[in-house]
Amino acid sequence: MELLSGILTKPVLIGLHLGFGILGIDAFIWYFGEIIAGASNGHKRIKIASVIGAFSFLASWIFGGYYYVTYYGNLVKPVIKSGMAPWAHNIIMETKEHIFLFLIPLSITAFLLTFIPEKDFKDNNMKGLALALTGLIVFIGLSIGLMGYIISAAARWG
Repeated sequence: MELLSGILTKPVLIGLHLGFGILGIDAFIWYFGEIIAGASNGHKRIKIASVIGAFSFLASWIFGGYYYVTYYGNLVKPVIKSGMAPWAHNIIMETKEHIFLFLIPLSITAFLLTFIPEKDFKDNNMKGLALALTGLIVFIGLSIGLMGYIISAAARWG
């Protein structure tokens, strides 16, 4: 465990958290583009994009959670709360923590949509729903990224 904590330093954890978050967003932009381009719901690339996206959001959550428990709560949170922008933790971080939890089930749902038979997908107008779902995933992901930027800036101002 000591070796793991030596490797998973603050910058590494933040980088993994951010990197996997960006990869998840990019994967769902890819998924969205495949649907717009007319690929069928069971198309191999859509399945790959949804797996990459769901896995990436899960990995981002794990690395971000480890960072939060190991470093943020003891080192960063007090700096933010005593600094120029305590609202960055009280409002933005609390919001980010809870909204992020929607991304994992939404991304798993997008993956499960790829298993609906092609005929049912077209007959039930699931394309529009799949576009709305992936658009929502991307919007939430980008919003969370903005929240992370605000929190990081508040820590630097502190």
